Amino acid sequence: MTENNNFNETIAFKPERDNQKDIRDILTTVYNALEEKGYKPTGQIVGYLLSGDPTYITAHNGARKLIRVVDRDEILEELLNSYIND
Repeated sequence: MTENNNFNETIAFKPERDNQKDIRDILTTVYNALEEKGYKPTGQIVGYLLSGDPTYITAHNGARKLIRVVDRDEILEELLNSYIND
């Protein structure tokens, strides 16, 4: 018995959101928190993106928790898209 429906297919679910704005806002908040604590923000964020180690990001102002909301791959993709398109 063969049914002609979509129950046998896998569907990727991605919630609707403005990824570019979300990621930009997150990175800005994290950057500012790192700067406020006296760190070199660019180096700290790069360290996090390369290693995945959240201790590169300060907990100040919830920055560590905030940056972990987005996959590192999505952050890198958005940074690359922004660099290429600007």
